[in-house]
Order: sequence, then structure tokens, then C-alpha cells
Amino acid sequence: MKRKRVLSVDVGGSKVKLLLSGETEPRKIGSGAKLTPARMVEKIRRETGDWDYDAVSIGVPARVGPAGLLAEPGNLGHGWVGFDFAAAFGCPVRIANDAAMQALGGYDGGRMLFLGFGAGLGSALIAEHVIIALELGELPFRDASFSKALGRDVKTIPALQKAFMADYVMIGGGNAKHPREEVAGRRARGQ
Repeated sequence: MKRKRVLSVDVGGSKVKLLLSGETEPRKIGSGAKLTPARMVEKIRRETGDWDYDAVSIGVPARVGPAGLLAEPGNLGHGWVGFDFAAAFGCPVRIANDAAMQALGGYDGGRMLFLGFGAGLGSALIAEHVIIALELGELPFRDASFSKALGRDVKTIPALQKAFMADYVMIGGGNAKHPREEVAGRRARGQ
């Protein structure tokens, strides 16, 4: 039986990262406030013309339900809710919240809190192999949001770890590679 090849798509606020199962080098295309899903599919098909895949997995910075996106991504163009990705790609497509998707890739058992620093703050909790996408970046914090507060002060991370009773915190996202203070019980995973 032929092994299925999956194209993984990580949609971010400034770039979209692509990786085909069996490949080691990801490819990137531009993103941004004018990126619609139709335009993204067009760019992906052009960039991956030499890759054959049987299915597509897409991580998007938005709320996602069993039938697809529940809300438009804040940093991208419009038209994501209700877009037929399977028809556009011509193969089965699964969509997940991007933070949940990245958290799953870094999960090492136990209870893990994931914080993804990118154009915004992605977050997810995994406990007993159940993943829950969170929207911590939208919570008000002093005179800003958690998204802005955590970007300036990582001392908030231990409080979040304690509040979610997490065994460890996984730090990820496009801005995870920027230097941050060390936080006990955290693991960095830059992209």
C-alpha cells in the first residue's frame, strides 16, 4: 500500500510555511493583510508544483471547528470562513488552529501549555493527549492585552504555567527565536 504524502501548511501573519512529508526543507510564501484563501492556494500550488501530495493539513491563526474556520483570521484578508479548501486543492484537507497544530508537534506527554509568539499570541493546552486551542492573547492585561504584555514581560509565563497547572511551557512561533529571559520549566522551539 502506498504511503500517503501530506502537505503541511502553517499560515502566519507574515509568511506561510510549507512542508511535505518526507521532505526536510520547508518552503515559504508571503502572507499579510491582503492574503485571501484563494490567493494562498494559488501561491501554494505554484510553489509546490514539483511536490505530489494526497492530503493537506492547514494551521490557521483563527478559531476552528469541525467544519472549518469559525472566524476570520485577524492578520489576513477576508473570505476564510466557509472557503472550500478541499475543492481548491483537489484532495482531502484538515484545518486546525495554528497554535494547536504547533503544540501537538512539540508535545512530550503530561500537561503542556503552548505559547506561540508571532504576529499575535497563539496558545494551546494539551492534557492527557487532549488538545484545546486557547485565545490567551485576547485577554485584557493591565492597559494592554496578554499578547502585548507577554511580548514585553516573560515574567507572566510562570503565572500562566501555575494557572493551567502545566508541567511545562513550550515556547514557539516565528518570534520565539528572539532572546527571552529563561523561565523555569519551559522549552523553546523556534521556527
